Amino acid sequence: MITKYWSVDKDVDKKTSYTHIQQAADFLKKNQLVAFPTETVYGLGGNAKEDSAIEKIFAAKGRPSDNPLIIHIANKNQLEELVEEIPEKAEVLMDTFWPGPLTIIFRSKKGALSKVATAGLQTVGIRMPDHPVALQLIEESGLPIAAPSANQSGKPSPTKAEHVKDDLDTKIAGIVDGGATGVGVESTVIDCTSTIPVILRPGGITKEQIEKVIGLTHMDEALTNEALTPKSPGMKYTHYAPSAPFYLVDGSKERIQTLIEEERQKGKKVGILTTEENKQFYHADSIYSCGSRNDLSTVATDLYDGLRSFDYDKVDIIFGEMFPIEGVGHAVMNRLMKAASHQIIQ
Repeated sequence: MITKYWSVDKDVDKKTSYTHIQQAADFLKKNQLVAFPTETVYGLGGNAKEDSAIEKIFAAKGRPSDNPLIIHIANKNQLEELVEEIPEKAEVLMDTFWPGPLTIIFRSKKGALSKVATAGLQTVGIRMPDHPVALQLIEESGLPIAAPSANQSGKPSPTKAEHVKDDLDTKIAGIVDGGATGVGVESTVIDCTSTIPVILRPGGITKEQIEKVIGLTHMDEALTNEALTPKSPGMKYTHYAPSAPFYLVDGSKERIQTLIEEERQKGKKVGILTTEENKQFYHADSIYSCGSRNDLSTVATDLYDGLRSFDYDKVDIIFGEMFPIEGVGHAVMNRLMKAASHQIIQ
C-alpha cells in the first residue's frame, strides 16, 4: 500500500489545507485509515461504525482486539447519536473541557457503533479534540472517528507526522501532517457511568482541574496496583517503550551519572532522559532534555519525542529521571512507568 501524505495548516480555511482535509475525509468515508493530528498525539482514524475499518486499525497497529478504542467527535449532536444518556457531571465536564484532552466514558447506544471498536463493552470513551485539523476532518467525514494513537502498539505515541511515518508507512491509506502536537500525552479518561466518577487514565486535564468543577473523583486502583487490569482504553498492555531497556532512577544526579559510567565501561551506548535544569551535568552518548522541572507541562509535550530519539541514536540502555506525581506530573510518571515496565533503580 502506498501511504498518501497531506501537509495542512492549522488555518483549515486555506484553500490547499481545506482540499487536503476533504481528500482525507473521503478516505475515511471509504473505510480507509487516516492518521491525523490532535492536541495530544497523532490519532489513527477509522470509521467507528464499520467493523472492517476498525479491524484495519487493530491490524495496522498490532493492537490486541480486546482493547477498546476512543471515539472522536466534532460536535454534541454526534454524541447524542452514540450514547444512551449524558449524566449531569459529564455535561459539566463537557461544558468546561471540550473541546480538549478529556475522554468521557458513557453507556453506548445499542447498534450505534462497531462492536469491534468498543471491544464488545456496553460503554464507550468519547472525546472532542481541541485541534482545528482534527475537528474539520471529522466534520467533513460526517462520521464518528475511532482513533487510538497512530503508532505501532507498544511504541511511544507519535507527536509528529514523521513518527507516524516511521511506524505505519505502507500500512495505512494516509497521513495528515499538521505539525507537532501540543499537550504531548494522551487525554485524561474519566468514567462517568458511576455515582462518583473514576479517572481511568491521567492525562492533559488533571484530577485537580476536574474536581474543581464536579467535586470528588476516584482514581482507578489499577494505576498504582500492577496486579489489576486497567479499565481505560489503550492502557491494558505495555506502552510507550523505546527499543532499548529503559530504567527510571529514584536518586540523585550523581547516582545516575555513576550508573551511566558503569554501563559505558561495559562498552554500552547509554542514553539519559533528563531536563533543562540537569542536562549539563550528565556525560552520556545520547542526552535528551524533555522540558523543565519547573513546568511539567513542557515535559509532557516532549516526552514521547525524547523516548523515540533514543531509537534514532541506537543506544543500548536508557536511564530516566523521575518527577513529582502531582498535576500533569501524574500523567508523565504514568507513561514513564509503563515505558520502563515499572523498573525503578533506587
